[in-house]
Amino acid sequence: MTSATGFDRLHPVVQHHVVNTLGWPALRALQEDSIAPILRGDDALLLAPTAGGKTEAALFPLLTRMDEEDWSGTSVLYVCPLKALLNNLHPRVAAYAGWLGRTAAVRHGDVGAGARRRQAIDRPDILLTTPESIESLLVSTLYDPSDFFSGVRAVVVDEVHAFAGDDRGWHLLAVLERVAALAGRPLQRVGCSATVGNARDLLAWLQGSNRAREVVATVVAPVTPGAVDPEVGLDFVGTVPNAATVVAQLHQGEKRLVFADSRRTVEQMSVALRDNGTETFVSHSSLSLDERRRAEAAFAEARDCVIVSTSTLELGIDVGDLDRVLQLGSPRTVASFLQRLGRTGRRPGTSRNTLFLGLTDDDFLRACGLLLLWSEGFVEAVEPPAAPLHIVGQQILGLALQRGTIARGDAWDLLSPLALATRSKYDEVMAHLIETGFLDVDGDVLFIGPESERRFGRRHFLDLMAVFLAAPEVKILNGREEVGSVDPIALTMKRNGPRVIALGGRSWLVTYIDWKRHRAYVEPVEGGGQVQWSSPPVALSPQLCDAMRRVLLGETPVRVSLSRRATDRLATLRRDRRHQVDELSRVIVEDSGRVRWWTWAGLRQNARYVAALDAVAPELLDDTSTYDNLQVALRSDADTYAVASAVRAARSRFGDDLGGVTPAVDERALRGLKFAELLPLELAREVLGRR
Repeated sequence: MTSATGFDRLHPVVQHHVVNTLGWPALRALQEDSIAPILRGDDALLLAPTAGGKTEAALFPLLTRMDEEDWSGTSVLYVCPLKALLNNLHPRVAAYAGWLGRTAAVRHGDVGAGARRRQAIDRPDILLTTPESIESLLVSTLYDPSDFFSGVRAVVVDEVHAFAGDDRGWHLLAVLERVAALAGRPLQRVGCSATVGNARDLLAWLQGSNRAREVVATVVAPVTPGAVDPEVGLDFVGTVPNAATVVAQLHQGEKRLVFADSRRTVEQMSVALRDNGTETFVSHSSLSLDERRRAEAAFAEARDCVIVSTSTLELGIDVGDLDRVLQLGSPRTVASFLQRLGRTGRRPGTSRNTLFLGLTDDDFLRACGLLLLWSEGFVEAVEPPAAPLHIVGQQILGLALQRGTIARGDAWDLLSPLALATRSKYDEVMAHLIETGFLDVDGDVLFIGPESERRFGRRHFLDLMAVFLAAPEVKILNGREEVGSVDPIALTMKRNGPRVIALGGRSWLVTYIDWKRHRAYVEPVEGGGQVQWSSPPVALSPQLCDAMRRVLLGETPVRVSLSRRATDRLATLRRDRRHQVDELSRVIVEDSGRVRWWTWAGLRQNARYVAALDAVAPELLDDTSTYDNLQVALRSDADTYAVASAVRAARSRFGDDLGGVTPAVDERALRGLKFAELLPLELAREVLGRR
């Protein structure tokens, strides 16, 4: 193998296996360029499309350091957002570690007690895990956390963009600070991601306290010359059965991955494909682990078949070589589309491809807007959620569990480099935890109080380990075999005749519901099943909403092949919705008996508009204060002049971007914020209002 300087700096055994075991003629550009900064100890962000070799780019130099610097114990944490991704990566990572006589193991909620006990005795060199499992290790009674984490030198965060976009990212950063404190050293941080719009900001966020220590941070994102333009198409099919017909007839003999952005659509599509005689597999978060594993393994081994999935298969889980990706409707972001597009084109002589199939006018317009942004080279910035004060409360309790007793400022000393809160806000959270009994006080020391025991103490405080709120679902059982789970609404909706649900792409007759144990028993039947899950409104970015507006005004994505049906539908949409758009301004029109202000600004900005109008001119809003991503509902007598005057007054009062206004927060929203009870009510409202 010939190479530049990077490959020559890898451990000789790693070099040997790259050439002779993997049979690679050369490292990829990302793998080559990552070697020097990781060997130096830089924090790094490695950017490449799906299947771009990011795992090897991170691990080959870290394994080299592990051997040359004689790291011992568990020295590398490899963190992923999905348990399935950890399971998928484990054999490959274990093989790489084995080249140097090292070991790798998986640790997450599905790993049995026996395996966990073995890890306590024989610690793996590389631990593939989740933030929740790191938290559970920190408070474990089976392990001595200070001993277990004493050897940690580096952490690899795979799909780091998926963490940074929600509260799991803040949770991850906080537990890494606690691990670094136990290790007695800063942890080298290596993030792996697909393309993002603000790579340096994302890396600075990932650095945590290393940023204050001025650890060198390097973004590795080599340009791949000569890349072939992907094949991207857009069609309009109108219904799920029509989509199933198209997918069944297109590309027969090939392996196709179909994405849908709701579990309900996944199930509808799977049933329809099977009705078309297509071998079909299913993957989404409400299927049992065994059901998902069977589907993904069978799909990986098959050829002429389809797997239908939500975003669970977006993040690099290996389901074998794919020929085609199809998208029902549209994802919410260009970044998500790029992840899905990157699932194809891995074999020599093949190209990346995605065909969008519009089901409704709304999702077809969203697909047009998204493809317009993509054709312009736009990728969203990853923005961590604002004001994570509830994570501060959770981490104070976590630290108290870990140490047994803490001083009032202990958590602040650990968390302050992350800028989760100001010191005054931290003190407010601490005072609330003491006042409400989540913490007890004895002189100058604090420890877990009776309210924490009552709220979180069941099952060893397991509910305190995860910052996401799992929706209550009913487990579905066929005999003793778990199929998955459904929203209770699927079992309470009015129906005529027997209750038949769809799950795993099959129809099931519900024979008995045990509400006390949250279980329902089913038997397989032929066809006719329906299911649905409740979900919050989808917040679209202002850039995507504006792109949808520009599409209606006549802009069309380039490098995208539109079918005749898509071209005709787009022309119809532009004709039917021309009254909602204008080149120079936003539009106020009477539409379906209501006055609507078509802002095309996104859900969050429209929430600000409603709050600002409520503050300066409440008479303009209708009684419901209704808004969505694209418009705000106004009173029937509102006019353009009055709204323009109100907006000017609001900007004068709250700033040009209305950043000084906090949208109203109702009790239902507070119930959707996990750990809201760890905050005073006003702070909880502030968290949600700022989001």
